[in-house]
Amino acid sequence: MRRAVTILLLLLFICLGVSATDSLSVEKPRQGWFSRLIDSFSEVDTNYVEPQHYNWALMLQSINTYDYYRLSTSGSASQSISFAPTIGIRMGPYFGWRWIFLGYTVDLRNIHFFSGARKLEIDGSIYSSRFCADVFYRRSVDDYKIRSVNLGQGINTEPLEGLDFDGLNVSITGINFYYIFNHKRFSYPAAFAQSTCQKISCGSWMVGVGYLKNDIEFDYKRLETIAKERLGQDVKLDSSLMFNRIKYTDINASVGYAYNWVFARNWLLCASLSMALAYKTSMGETERNYDTQKNEGFDFGNFNIDGIGRFGVVWNNTKWYAGASAIVRAYNYRKSRFAANNIFGDLSIYVGLNFGPRGPYKKKKNKE
Repeated sequence: MRRAVTILLLLLFICLGVSATDSLSVEKPRQGWFSRLIDSFSEVDTNYVEPQHYNWALMLQSINTYDYYRLSTSGSASQSISFAPTIGIRMGPYFGWRWIFLGYTVDLRNIHFFSGARKLEIDGSIYSSRFCADVFYRRSVDDYKIRSVNLGQGINTEPLEGLDFDGLNVSITGINFYYIFNHKRFSYPAAFAQSTCQKISCGSWMVGVGYLKNDIEFDYKRLETIAKERLGQDVKLDSSLMFNRIKYTDINASVGYAYNWVFARNWLLCASLSMALAYKTSMGETERNYDTQKNEGFDFGNFNIDGIGRFGVVWNNTKWYAGASAIVRAYNYRKSRFAANNIFGDLSIYVGLNFGPRGPYKKKKNKE
């Protein structure tokens, strides 16, 4: 938790420094290659994109979050277990300045704030015309349900489906960077930061890099106990599923395409899809191996294909805005006898306003 907050604060301080320098360009022209580079981050073709008129933004957002984990083994006696929490509603304020957007949300079903929270999420994002970045931290404790179970042929596992399972704790920390190629005519911030406004439909290719750390604590003995109670028979899990904790590290490079469709005045519909080639490593702790009678570590590192999809619809008249957006991330881990699939996403509904006119728009407003 402290590490995630530290990352967010460092990112905030770095970006505040960059953005503060950028704000001087309205009042006093600057010289030098670095200044020109910073200015280029916000360059747009005003025939296609309406620039941001304000420095500050305030938003209230409601978020529905879905997480899905599937652990499975392969072979003649393959087994699989799927977990997912009840879809809940989280709500909270977001505050933005220039490129930066930070927010805090709480689960309305379990409001504990920072102390003993069953669910916690912290998000930070930066959107300029050329570069985009997002940082996120999620924690979910004892909030999952068993969705589906396959323990082998001849075992009826229907009595287990839908049961609360208090043996799974998950935390996710991630950071992603994107570069937009057609950044002067295509505006990613128009769709996901509600700052600029897309005036003419346009698309762009983009590339990115990302880092994800996924920490899963799994009480497989608790699962065996529940299975015995509900099924009335002893159940033995495959040795590949007998782990107490796994820490996944994901480093990826992605390529994708996004398109902004302006279907009416002040309205925008965006669809974005990226595929990532990811290198993953994992270290875990397992119980004593039944065949060798030794404590063995669980680790692997390999390449897989991941995917990130973003979709949004926005109404924005430069001052007031409202809309909805969805982000879906899929991560896959596979070895010869073990596989883990993780899908998580957010559906956000928001309303907000921009305020504090920038230099040229402030002067224009005063004249009016």
